[in-house]
Amino acid sequence: MRRYGLYDTTRGLTTAAAVGGAGVLLWVATLVGQQTDDRFWAEMGIVAGAGLALALSQLIGGWTKGLRMRVSPGTFTIAFLPTLIVVGWILMATQPRNGWYQGTFARWTSDIGMTGLVHDLALWHGVLAFGFGLVLGLSLDTVPVSIPDVEAARAPVARAVTNEPVSAERHEVGVGTGRPNEVVVGPPRSKSRWRTPTRMD
Repeated sequence: MRRYGLYDTTRGLTTAAAVGGAGVLLWVATLVGQQTDDRFWAEMGIVAGAGLALALSQLIGGWTKGLRMRVSPGTFTIAFLPTLIVVGWILMATQPRNGWYQGTFARWTSDIGMTGLVHDLALWHGVLAFGFGLVLGLSLDTVPVSIPDVEAARAPVARAVTNEPVSAERHEVGVGTGRPNEVVVGPPRSKSRWRTPTRMD
């Protein structure tokens, strides 16, 4: 509990804030209404945004810990695209009269014998839109930064560390000669050029 206390608290606060924000969006949607086609789609968009906000709140924790946000191809293909088709079909077929292609989708629904089911589900327009936004948000996730990215970030530091001994050796080579890249061979010269002869008795 001590180890995850701060993480749990942060996650709880983020989720609570997202729930509050979603509630505000739902309240705004009730003010828009469904009297016209434009109002209907505006309301559905706001409700979907509420579901998206709730899903994104679960990603913020990982993103703030240095993880990389990405679209999950499997979730997007297997979960989101079917949701988009089903929810979009139901909303298009049951939108207010004379809406965008409303008659076309209503006719297609009748041709496949799904009119009763579609109209029953259409009683929950808001729930469908909210779920659509929620699944869209769940198509995103956070993953660790890939190894090539980490190695690329560390490469300049590694090159600098590798070159340090070489640079030090170059400075040491010219010590005592005053010339770079020159090596002193043999014993060091004495300070006096002539040696005083030793007197022998």
